[in-house]
Amino acid sequence: MSHAERAGAGGDGAEPKAGATGGASAAPSAGASDGRGIAAGATASGGPAAGGGGAVGSAAGGAGAGPSGDASLAPEGAGGGARYPAGGEPPTGGAPSPAGGERPAGGGQVRAGAPGAGAPRDPAGGARASGSVKVTHRGAVVEILLDHPQRRNALTFRMYEQLAAACEIADGPEVRAVVLRGAGGAAFAAGTDIRHFTEFPTEPEAAAEAGLAYERRVGAVLARLLALRAPLVGVVEGPAMGGGLALAAACDLLLATPDATFGAPVARTLGNCLPAPVVARLADRLGTARTMALLLTAQRLDAREALTAGFVHRLVAPEELPAALDELLQRLCSQAPLTLAALKETERRFSSAAARVDTDDLLRRCYGSRDFREGVAAFLDHRTPRWEGR
Repeated sequence: MSHAERAGAGGDGAEPKAGATGGASAAPSAGASDGRGIAAGATASGGPAAGGGGAVGSAAGGAGAGPSGDASLAPEGAGGGARYPAGGEPPTGGAPSPAGGERPAGGGQVRAGAPGAGAPRDPAGGARASGSVKVTHRGAVVEILLDHPQRRNALTFRMYEQLAAACEIADGPEVRAVVLRGAGGAAFAAGTDIRHFTEFPTEPEAAAEAGLAYERRVGAVLARLLALRAPLVGVVEGPAMGGGLALAAACDLLLATPDATFGAPVARTLGNCLPAPVVARLADRLGTARTMALLLTAQRLDAREALTAGFVHRLVAPEELPAALDELLQRLCSQAPLTLAALKETERRFSSAAARVDTDDLLRRCYGSRDFREGVAAFLDHRTPRWEGR
């Protein structure tokens, strides 16, 4: 990786390209807060998408393992936050119109911005907390937007909390499809904002525990995405790196533009480690041999290779992307919702055994190492790390 590629990077070290933020924000479909961190406003009469609304700011935590990817965040406490249930009744009733079809009156938009009362503070603050997750709820479709384009949509700690809260909106009984995409059109998500690693303790044992707590916290967010009852469609434009790769892998179907790239080059950049659930999901989606080659060589998979591997459902030219997405959403919204929910849950249960493999010792070893501290320092200094193997 050249110095120019590292400059101003979020997660994967690619230089961010500032762009206009895409999409609008969320409309929850309930009234008062339900205790899960969703403070919703009054709903429009008879419509699932509210005209008013409040902020989404729930924290996600508990067990699980997150995408070490190529950057991380400083955790607050050991795991913290509330765990969300994976189950719930699948949606019922007739097929509502998807986005782009008939929409309820007063389909309001709410920015999933400031955390709700009692939500953990983003320890980095300032510029590092500038990103947000926005949600748009229209008819049968919820769109979740990772909005941090000035850093190629690298996720801050606060954005992960907002993503977990957005999943609660996306699991509404009227929702038939969910879209996950990055703002600006230049990137899906360039990992987790790497500057948060500077918040980690320097003492090896404490650093090891901080890294493990981070992985568990973010892992709970990934588990919540996988547990969505409606199909999750990822729209990948540009890089999906590190944590962004883990988010893409959590999607049921991926639409990608020709400039999409996928990877988690931690062996080259930071010296941390991917947890078992992420590796298992990648192996399911890409195949074990291709996954290990991708991770061991710290290379990127381009859009055409990802399509050939079956990781990407369809490769679409940028100008054709809106129509292709609408076509796919129309198809999903016309299917039997109980069947789709049952198929997703069957796959989730089938894959859960591998995800339960205990790799805490490996995560502690990497996060508590001198190599990890060197990797973070080298990345931020725009130089090649000097690995020692300890």
